[in-house]
Amino acid sequence: MKPVISSIEIENRVIVAKYQRLMVGAKVVLVEKASDRQLPETTTRVASRVPVGALRIRLPDAIKPGTYFLRAFNGHGQDAARSSDFEIG
Repeated sequence: MKPVISSIEIENRVIVAKYQRLMVGAKVVLVEKASDRQLPETTTRVASRVPVGALRIRLPDAIKPGTYFLRAFNGHGQDAARSSDFEIG
């Protein structure tokens, strides 16, 4: 079964993303949709050995309003999952 980033919530410039089937060590990064540019300052790793959970990403002040999505990479650097698009205001 394919890994999934199932829901995104944003509050006080913190993204909370729920995931399923992402393994320990998977890397998740915020991507600007218009340019497909990954924002390395938002990179986080899955630390839990349980493949279901949530992760938090604090948004730096430099992140501008726009449409974004989260992209997850497995331990080998291959695409593993992508969230739906969401707006940062």
